[in-house]
Amino acid sequence: MDTSPSGLLRILTPKIPLIVKTALWHTLWLSPTSSKWDLRTEMTVRIIRSLLNNPTPTPLAKQQRWSLKDPGIKGKMWISKVTLAQPEEEDIRDVLVEAVDSLDGGTRIYTVPPLVPVEAEWTGYRAHVRHDRPRLDLPEAQHYERLMTEVTSPVTILYFHGGAHFMMDPASHRIPLSNLAHLTNGRCLSVRYRLAPQNPFPSALLDAFQAYLSLMFPPPGSFHEPVSERNIVFAGDSAGGNIALALLQLILQINRSSTRKCLNFHGRSIDLPLPTPAGVAGISPWADLTRCMPSTTSNAQWDYLPAPLTHEATSRFPHDEIWPTDPPRGDVYCDLTMLCHPLVSPLAARDWTGSCPMWLSYGEEMLVDEGKSIASLAAQQGVTVIWEQFEAMPHCFSMILTQLDAGRRCFKDFADFCSTVAGSTNYKEGAQLETKGTWFAAKTCMETDVDVRSLAVCDQEEVEERMRSTTKARMQGKEGEGKIMPKL
Repeated sequence: MDTSPSGLLRILTPKIPLIVKTALWHTLWLSPTSSKWDLRTEMTVRIIRSLLNNPTPTPLAKQQRWSLKDPGIKGKMWISKVTLAQPEEEDIRDVLVEAVDSLDGGTRIYTVPPLVPVEAEWTGYRAHVRHDRPRLDLPEAQHYERLMTEVTSPVTILYFHGGAHFMMDPASHRIPLSNLAHLTNGRCLSVRYRLAPQNPFPSALLDAFQAYLSLMFPPPGSFHEPVSERNIVFAGDSAGGNIALALLQLILQINRSSTRKCLNFHGRSIDLPLPTPAGVAGISPWADLTRCMPSTTSNAQWDYLPAPLTHEATSRFPHDEIWPTDPPRGDVYCDLTMLCHPLVSPLAARDWTGSCPMWLSYGEEMLVDEGKSIASLAAQQGVTVIWEQFEAMPHCFSMILTQLDAGRRCFKDFADFCSTVAGSTNYKEGAQLETKGTWFAAKTCMETDVDVRSLAVCDQEEVEERMRSTTKARMQGKEGEGKIMPKL
């Protein structure tokens, strides 16, 4: 992403009238959010909202290119760029396809992707340097060695960046991940998974699966030693949280349904059932690609996300080299027939039995009902779930409103969870967590306990009916939920 002064100036100059109006309304207490937000928060949310809700859509390829601009590497971070070789065997692709097909017996349309090398970035914290210190001119292997000299914990976070499945990159998330490495004394492996629309479902999920196995069973030429699953946490924000939850659900489904005894991977035989990680952590995970839940409209005033996609909205995307796809499809990430699949929308997953502990954090945002349903169902099925919701906060607030107490608290709790579940080298020494839900009040962060098992706003049967009806409306070209979005 272009965060240079000139790049930010190009973005903000057309927004000067909005900035002036927002400042005036907030100062005079005319804004409905003035009592919950400070001026900086209101300004930030309204500018992002105006960019994402542009009445003249920006071509997808242009959005993607803009989001992939590398800001460079400097300051308090170690970055080691790696490529995880794909296995010659096709077992992991085949077992993924089997899991996709076994989870849903309906007519579904998707293309089986090829196995490819997966690029990633090892990210660590670089202490005792200035924020503008240039990166050392060293081979990538030596960058990894330097990184590991400052790692004092076995915590290894397998991270998937957000960006609606078609934007962003590990480069855009270097600062928050170096901070996460600092707070955990560990390291992060940030995956450059294949982006849609060029690479639709299940390409990104296959890359994530390959990355997880590569941590535990390093391919030839890897910098790292084998990592125990007891020290690995799946994590991600927004669409990356979707991938983290889908990867966990994929492993659970393979263990439930596969008749295989092992998987061949780079000449090794990996026994089934597959090990689950130490935990999964999500910052505002996008768990429902149909966006059918009530909070999509009821919480719009606190959020900057655009209205749910409709047939009309996708048809208005300007044509460019990546959209529309060939053959055409109705969603950027997948064919419309796949929207209700549990590995596309984890909200549709009926069974989380056997899952590792979960940490889910949301604001009072448009996606929160999705998280509530997953947290509630998983807790009812015996999974340890740590739930946190912050009043009046927007989507992924801890990554964009870092100056707020709420943002700092959220990220600290994220790191604490990772350290608790994955910070021990001895399984018997690992701390035991209990299911807990917390509501944090705006501005003060005053805590109120909530019952995780009763968070869901509707039962699973109603969730699935909502998802089916919204998907049907998309397929028939009706506007559905997007039609009643409030004007902000």
